[in-house]
Amino acid sequence: MTQGSTITVRLETPVSYNGETFDALTLRKLKAKDLVAADLATGDAQRAIAIFASMAGVPVQVIEEMDVDDFERLGAEAAPLMGKSATAAMAKTPSGQAR
Repeated sequence: MTQGSTITVRLETPVSYNGETFDALTLRKLKAKDLVAADLATGDAQRAIAIFASMAGVPVQVIEEMDVDDFERLGAEAAPLMGKSATAAMAKTPSGQAR
């Protein structure tokens, strides 16, 4: 579901972390601070996870525990919020692979 500068992605496989269950994630438009979060990670997959966690305002562990199909769909649906350069960079990560 798209609403302006946010999207909500329903997870086919909910994630439980720290006593909370996540069955959907709402991501906002990419900001510079999300790229800073990515700089703290090593490896393309960890950078993607850090960006998505920052955009969704959830701990990194929530994204790490996602089913891979949900993770890939999250990447595809988040692309319009990420700008051209970030979208190109994400295409190189596991979440950016076409299904």
